[in-house]
Amino acid sequence: MNIIVLIKQVPDTTEVRIDPKTNTLIREGVESIMNPYDQYALEEAVRLRDSIEGSSLTVISMGPPQARKVLLKGLALGADRAILLSDRAFAGSDTWATSVALSGAISAIGDYDMIFCGLQAIDGDTAQVGPETAELLDIPQVTYAEKLERGTDGSVIVHQQMEDGRRMVSLKTPFLVTCIPPPSYRPRVAAFKGILGSLKKPYDVWDAKRIGIDTGRLGLAGSPTQVSRTYSPEPRGEVRMFRGDTATLAARLVRELIGRGVVGGGGS
Repeated sequence: MNIIVLIKQVPDTTEVRIDPKTNTLIREGVESIMNPYDQYALEEAVRLRDSIEGSSLTVISMGPPQARKVLLKGLALGADRAILLSDRAFAGSDTWATSVALSGAISAIGDYDMIFCGLQAIDGDTAQVGPETAELLDIPQVTYAEKLERGTDGSVIVHQQMEDGRRMVSLKTPFLVTCIPPPSYRPRVAAFKGILGSLKKPYDVWDAKRIGIDTGRLGLAGSPTQVSRTYSPEPRGEVRMFRGDTATLAARLVRELIGRGVVGGGGS
């Protein structure tokens, strides 16, 4: 069983600042981390890999050379192999061009059974790359996966969160899932032995030529969407805190809204 996990290096969003002149994110001096949703996907993939004898797990990331940091963390957390997609041709990719590159890399690997992704990246929150990658590979997908387990007939059972509850979906390989934090556990922390061992595991850097994708489908050239501006909204108005019992607070809130002209003061 060959398992692939897609991970992304993202800025720690508690420290992100925006350049007031260029309206772009200031990444210099900002700590980069593995996308938290991807770490849950990796944890679930490692657990499933460990339950199936003879299975292997590959982590893939697309980004600049410094993205090696999150791939090494993936290896320290249990992955067997890492691939970094790094090429100037990938620069400026939107979610679609990113998915084209990732699906190209997966196709270049050839032999795969399951693909795990985090639900979304915290620096974009689009939740598009996973589903788009599945569409490009023409394989089934299940989003909002909380847990996976082996079925009795060789299938994989996905526990999926729904708006009105949960359900279990039985899948045959190959397939893709996007993962959310499960209610029952937290991802493991890399042990010292795992950190040392990560440096001895296979680590490859692939460019656009290696994945066999025309550069016109990658980067800015292959991106049908582009971000024109990023900015922090200006604070508006004031904040007032009211305390007291419910009835008193409700009456005071109504008086405040009437006094500010938000609602009418007439009555029947």
